[in-house]
Amino acid sequence: MIDLLDICAFNATYAHTIDSDALESWPAFFTEDCHYRVTHVENEQEGLAAGIVYADSRAMLEDRIAALREANIYERQRYRHLLGMPMVEAADDRTAQARTPFIVVRIMATGQSEVFATGVYQDRLVRRAGRLLLAERVAICDSTVTDTLMALPL
Repeated sequence: MIDLLDICAFNATYAHTIDSDALESWPAFFTEDCHYRVTHVENEQEGLAAGIVYADSRAMLEDRIAALREANIYERQRYRHLLGMPMVEAADDRTAQARTPFIVVRIMATGQSEVFATGVYQDRLVRRAGRLLLAERVAICDSTVTDTLMALPL
């Protein structure tokens, strides 16, 4: 059975990977045919699939990180994730659905820190070869205003 502790440990490792700038490892948290989307609450409530970020495979996530490292130019920054307790909506031995609240603080090269995003992860997790993976993660941001510089993944 996938339980609350499994999901908490998974989320902590996920956040640490992003926060420690180990971004090349980030796509490995997802299945090959995953769905990753960053959107805001109004789009989600209205059933609009459009998002700020959209990927429908691990390969797209890998491309996003490669572009971030090699092609995109952006001000140096890092994140610090603060995660709430997941609410497990359904779970069995192989799958789970959970919602986890998050706050992401963005720290700029100048040292300035600001709340960058708040919201909830809406996840569908699967257990494959003994480890949890995200089949789907939708990061639903509370604010409908998004900084145009969303360089790092949420």
